[in-house]
Amino acid sequence: MSDTKQHFDVVIAGGGLSGVLSAISLAPLTKQDGSKLSIAIVENNALHDDVSLTFDSRVLALSHGSVSYLQSLGVWQELGQNAAPINQIHISDRGKYGKARINADSHQVSALGYVVEMSLLGKALLYCAAQFVNITWFCPDTITSVNWQVSHVDMLLASEQAISAQLLLACDGAQSKCRQYANIASSTKAYEQSALIVNVTMAKPHHHVAYERFTETGPIAMLPLTDGSQNSHKCSVVWTVRPEQAQTLMSLSAAEFSHALTNAFGRWLGTVDKVGQRVVYPLHLVRAKEQVFHRMVLVGNASHTIHPIAGQGFNLGLRDVAALSHMIANQLADANDIGGFSNLAAYAEQRARDHQSVIDLTDSLVTLFSNELPPLVAGRNVGLKVLNYFTPLKNTFVNKTMGY
Repeated sequence: MSDTKQHFDVVIAGGGLSGVLSAISLAPLTKQDGSKLSIAIVENNALHDDVSLTFDSRVLALSHGSVSYLQSLGVWQELGQNAAPINQIHISDRGKYGKARINADSHQVSALGYVVEMSLLGKALLYCAAQFVNITWFCPDTITSVNWQVSHVDMLLASEQAISAQLLLACDGAQSKCRQYANIASSTKAYEQSALIVNVTMAKPHHHVAYERFTETGPIAMLPLTDGSQNSHKCSVVWTVRPEQAQTLMSLSAAEFSHALTNAFGRWLGTVDKVGQRVVYPLHLVRAKEQVFHRMVLVGNASHTIHPIAGQGFNLGLRDVAALSHMIANQLADANDIGGFSNLAAYAEQRARDHQSVIDLTDSLVTLFSNELPPLVAGRNVGLKVLNYFTPLKNTFVNKTMGY
């Protein structure tokens, strides 16, 4: 064990998207003496120039609100050229009459959101984090024990380095060790579904339309990607199916899979011409019973892991980071303890309504659009028609999905 203990204002467990985003959000903040917050990130993976070793090839649909926040941090300036704008969302039920279209122009925005590869977002975040001298990395390393004291948190790392902090941010994923160290229980709901994720090239250009197509086997999201050309044919597919169906789809040849996807999605974009690497993820709702603990906050997937049907998981975590950063800035301005429990509890209470509304929306969409019971099929098609033509309802739905 190291003879010296390094103290930081904030220690962040996990250097994934939420962890690095938290560091970038907090790094510019100034204490009463004029100095910046000292921040440590403890990350299990080694830092590489090729950050695809840390961040995988999945894509994220960033809401309009999320992009605005990334712009305020200087991240979007490193990322925007690699993001595909969503100018229209097309929602349909395969073989049924229900359809809804949402256009950016109708809501006075240049884009409803943007689609970006996770690895590229990770690269932009790491680049921005490298600009701050007050961010220290411990990697590859992990927190092996946490001891909560009255005025700080003591941590021992696998490297035997001892560190401490006023505030610990648990950004260490759905199986959060920090959450376990604090004995915070979590609930898990298995959806009995898997998400098959694959990048494809379609016969026709997508023209920046995102498709949500509901089928007998589950919803298919066809999200536009950029390939450097004006008329990109590249899309990312998130196909939600039952686990046994996912395994069948994984076993198909590229040609067989292309045929199966074209048949399920329809010919809005013609045939599937090229198929990338397919990956399958089981889908669960994981939710921590408490969002805060003594001098600790759960952030991102450590707090909530939700179904991707509405594309809201990362956006919800980003709003957590923004609210937490705002709360800490206020505490610093008033010379208060940034790890004080009353402030953390107020943050958790503030975020509870957003958490619940997004989880309720996600759960209801899963139930409604992954079920072939005739009353539900009829109800969802009527609902799509109402959504398409009833402006107040559409505005409420769009504002929610845009992060407002």
